[in-house]
Amino acid sequence: MNQSIDLLIENVGRLLPGHAKPVEGVSVAVDAGKIKALGPAGDLAGLFDGRQSFDGSGSLLTPGFVDSHTHLVFGGNRAGEFVHRCQGRDYEQIAAEGGGIRASVKMTREASLDQLVEDARPRLARMIAAGSTTIEIKSGYGLDAATELKMLRAIRQLAEEHPIEIVATFMGAHEVPDEWQHDRAEYVRIICEEMIPQVAEDGLAEFCDVFCERGVFDPAESTRILQAGLEHGLKPKIHADELAASGGSLVAGEIGAVSADHLMQITPDGIDALRSASVVATLLPGTTFYLRKSGYAPARPLIDAGLDLAIATDRNPGSCTIESMLFIAGLSVMHLGLTPGEALRAATYGGAMALDREKVCGSIEEGKRADLILWNAPDEDVLIHEFANEVPRTVFAAGRVVSDSQGDRTERSGVHPDQGV
Repeated sequence: MNQSIDLLIENVGRLLPGHAKPVEGVSVAVDAGKIKALGPAGDLAGLFDGRQSFDGSGSLLTPGFVDSHTHLVFGGNRAGEFVHRCQGRDYEQIAAEGGGIRASVKMTREASLDQLVEDARPRLARMIAAGSTTIEIKSGYGLDAATELKMLRAIRQLAEEHPIEIVATFMGAHEVPDEWQHDRAEYVRIICEEMIPQVAEDGLAEFCDVFCERGVFDPAESTRILQAGLEHGLKPKIHADELAASGGSLVAGEIGAVSADHLMQITPDGIDALRSASVVATLLPGTTFYLRKSGYAPARPLIDAGLDLAIATDRNPGSCTIESMLFIAGLSVMHLGLTPGEALRAATYGGAMALDREKVCGSIEEGKRADLILWNAPDEDVLIHEFANEVPRTVFAAGRVVSDSQGDRTERSGVHPDQGV
């Protein structure tokens, strides 16, 4: 008698494991939220009966996306800034005039906890439907203890409501608020001696992040903040070398950050620093695209240096509203020079590494959480070619269907690369 399991995905046309080379003609058995077995289709069919079964014929199976960098919780919107940028104004100019992060700070301070949660829910639902099964969310639009804690509590409530995994990051060092522009040192002290201890005591975040950038936090301030986080059990991440070669990558190497993110202006010394400390390089091409910048992060030199690469949406209220990790993967192929396989690895296993979760998710391996996407596409080339479209998919989080746009899989037809225009 075959063993009864929760889920069997049969006869998968092509499986992209995330951490290894693609394989074809396999089935995947899932039980109790984890991958129980994978192997040749005929072999597993003779071993397991799934309480729920899916036909994977002609389909691509990938890990669920791991979106390792977002600012999903915030008050209000900054749509007007986008229009102004499209009319020729620069992001830095808008920020200097009170827009940018500080505009979101004002609106987030004014929003209640319930309002922050309510506003974030539809964004989160769209990201899950697009295939993200692990999502990091940062604070950073409060810049005072009360609002930063309010944001982190909103993130925790969202995590409790949704079947995917949500990872919280404290980012009180996102900007220097208006009330402390005259005394930056005091604001840094408040972050280190008041905010971080309270966040850690309440167990509201796993990571501590800082925006190391010209006009924001310099390398010395960034190091102090991240060190304070480490002393209270918060693992370090850093926004580094986005708008200028700010030294953020050097800080990441010195402190042993889990990831350094953006890296549009990283220097060869910065690459060496990341490599020496095994820091994951997280690239955010959606932000470069959305801000209409010309210089994308140097993905190929980072790969050639032996660095592990992640990509993420950077979903936020001002500099990137892209919510689809598939769209980010497509941008990575177009503008970062990645192959489709490299892009999907960076969106799954690389993202898991950037969140210190590569032993739990990000790849299709026995014993890992069954976060999966079954795509109506025969392979990764076709999937990336269709990155701007809503490719039909079934999304599983811990073996449970959380989104399905495919209908009856036995009657559907796939998208094929020879269907020219």
